[in-house]
Amino acid sequence: MNNKSWRGTILFTVILVTMGATVGLKLYGVGEQASSAQTSVHVSTSASGSTTSTAPTTSTPGATATPAPSATASAPAAASATKTITGTAVDTRYGPVQVKVTFSGTTITAVDTVQYPSESGRDVEINSQALPILQQETLSKQSAQIDTVSGATYTSEGYIQSLQSAIDQR
Repeated sequence: MNNKSWRGTILFTVILVTMGATVGLKLYGVGEQASSAQTSVHVSTSASGSTTSTAPTTSTPGATATPAPSATASAPAAASATKTITGTAVDTRYGPVQVKVTFSGTTITAVDTVQYPSESGRDVEINSQALPILQQETLSKQSAQIDTVSGATYTSEGYIQSLQSAIDQR
């Protein structure tokens, strides 16, 4: 066999193994996120500059999320004033998306999704996976300059627009 034939065979084998591993992991539920839960991640920054995060809280879509207790910041009141702003509700093809952002000074400490598409089981499935990713990206980037989540493009775009409107109101 010549070299080009071997390259194709090796490439095909690698793709096949990767797909098989992905299907196997999905089949046994390894690495999956909660299937029907909305997650919020809360982060607090102490005066020393270290960041602590509390465990994510989950709730059934359509129910009110119960926030996890967050550590209190011991920074001066003017520098760490906590302010919560709800962004504009953005209409998407599948329904409105709206976020509520908590700021400590200029730092984003929490992002909660107030509204998101949840009309069908597929909406719930997609958004239960996409929203935690979007929230984590927001906390790590500290801006609305985040990537969309593949498979949840409409929700991602609505989330980013609502997030930007909340940041603009800060």
